[in-house]
Amino acid sequence: MPTNVAIACQGGGSHTAFTAGVLRTLLPELADSDDRLVGLSGTSGGAISAAAALSGYLDDGAEGAVDTLDALWGDIAADEAFETWFNAWLVQGMSAHHWSFPTPTVSPYDVPVTAYGERKLREILDRHVDVEALSALADPDTPHLVVGTVDINAGRFETFEDEHVTVDALLASSAVPTLFRAVEIDGHYHWDGLFSQNPPIQELLHTDPERKPEELWVVQINPQSYEGEPTDIADIVDRRNELAGNISLNQELRFVETVNHWLAEGDLPAEKYTHTEIRRISLDEQLSYESKLDRSPAFIERLTARGIEEAEAFLDDLGDGHEHAAQFGFSHDEDRRRERPDYGGE
Repeated sequence: MPTNVAIACQGGGSHTAFTAGVLRTLLPELADSDDRLVGLSGTSGGAISAAAALSGYLDDGAEGAVDTLDALWGDIAADEAFETWFNAWLVQGMSAHHWSFPTPTVSPYDVPVTAYGERKLREILDRHVDVEALSALADPDTPHLVVGTVDINAGRFETFEDEHVTVDALLASSAVPTLFRAVEIDGHYHWDGLFSQNPPIQELLHTDPERKPEELWVVQINPQSYEGEPTDIADIVDRRNELAGNISLNQELRFVETVNHWLAEGDLPAEKYTHTEIRRISLDEQLSYESKLDRSPAFIERLTARGIEEAEAFLDDLGDGHEHAAQFGFSHDEDRRRERPDYGGE
């Protein structure tokens, strides 16, 4: 019997190249199976990858999704002379800022080069996300798309769904406040999805009965667990960022678990609610915070390959009838050390 599957993609900057690898592996498998993709959600880089994948999927099926993801991340990679310099400048600047002083001293509104980064990302999104194609998502036969942001003025989470997902919404979901200017949408300013649902999950469940997911596959970027005690200032800041990124994710998943429990206890009508099995595909690697800005081709290619590897293992486990990872837990079958790439300089 066909299973309804929804995929939720956590944000994490360049680390979400891992998400691209996962999606370019899962979507063709879903297309070739009897199962049905009923929803995709994401924040920040997770939202960008989800929207691009779905845009390509609507245009040319699973092959279109793979081609679009490859082209998107090929354009994001800093492989030209100025882009290479800009990438190194941004990553080194973030590294120096985070390990020396806890609050920013320069506003992104005062640094003209940030406008270049915003303009570049807009051009990439315009090139690879077909907003007009996404308008077809209002059709109940197509997957549900949800992008998470935060409304600065109202002080509340705000999601953009289906035909309301625009390039502005994707830029807002990616607008890290210490790096980029807020994005104005409908008279309100919006920031990065890290301050929102990361990623949105409840909206994937609040849908038509025929589109309710029976399986929720979560692409998790920030490690859930940490070995030992972080004592170095770099490790402290890194772990704080990872925990902040996971707070809303675990809250969203706890809501799903609560509904599942109430349904199992008979407290909710089975004809109206659906049990949703949670499975995670996790990067599960301690990477430095500043590497979330690293767009070097080698780094992006490595994380994409890692996403492909983890997605293939996930599918193998599903085929064997086993869960890839325990709910709210992870395996530690290998030692994953913090990677702090050498960006040059002293």
